[in-house]
Amino acid sequence: MQRFLLLMTLLALSFPALVSCSCIENKIAVISLNGVIQEESQLSLFGGSAITPHDVRRDLQRAQNDSTVKAIVMQVNTPGGDVSACQEIVYELERVKKPVVISMRSMATSGGYYISARANKIVALPTTLTGSIGVISQIPNLQGLFEKVGVKMAVIKSGKYKDMYSGTRELTAEEVQIMQKITDEMYSRFIDIVADGRHISRDKVEELATGQAYTGNEAKALGLVDELGGLQTAIDLAAQLAGIQSPQIEYYQQEAPGLLKLLTGVGGVNLENLTGSRPISAEQFVSLELLTGAYPKFLYR
Repeated sequence: MQRFLLLMTLLALSFPALVSCSCIENKIAVISLNGVIQEESQLSLFGGSAITPHDVRRDLQRAQNDSTVKAIVMQVNTPGGDVSACQEIVYELERVKKPVVISMRSMATSGGYYISARANKIVALPTTLTGSIGVISQIPNLQGLFEKVGVKMAVIKSGKYKDMYSGTRELTAEEVQIMQKITDEMYSRFIDIVADGRHISRDKVEELATGQAYTGNEAKALGLVDELGGLQTAIDLAAQLAGIQSPQIEYYQQEAPGLLKLLTGVGGVNLENLTGSRPISAEQFVSLELLTGAYPKFLYR
């Protein structure tokens, strides 16, 4: 026994990293989610950080497959985003078999709250903006832009609603009703997610779901979050849920979208082919953003 202890001491002095790594059994993974929630194919011409289902799936699978990770803390800082991308992230979270605690930063509104609602616990700063439960549907009307640049669109369609998402004309009253019906369905799903995840009655959630953002203080009083505090509060809560003490914290790094990808292609469109080598005006830049976007857009934002 004395020889074994002496050997372990010599190993610790000679190879401290080796010994410390072999003894790590209890870790908490911290995953940071920053930016607008969207599919990877929807990366904007304006760039910036983005949260995609692909990235969230990768990090959650890494944490799930690591037997030394006992719990997960997700730092959420987002105004929300694409409805389907938010739903994909919720599906990924539902597959995780370890405690998940949300640590809200400056903003976790709409889609940010949607992906947080079913976590085991939610922690927010007193100054966090959260809630904003609701849906926005968008279809641009580019008719005026086309007229300005001299573009005339010939439309041949197979059904009377087939071009309602084209953005080349005003929606009819009947088409607005169709969009409203879809929006109401997605809003109803949001209500269900919150009611189920937060164990609040559906009627109560509907009272809160006016689209209003709440501060962390307000959200705690309303039952939308569990605790007030920062990242360490969330880590302590995750350790408590996992039944561990003094865990090692492992921070997963969020990958920024590649600059080359943002500059040279969005949704399969090459900007060099569109603009050549000439600089473009702010008006042209916005027009390109609208023209290369996929519509209709349904947003938890």
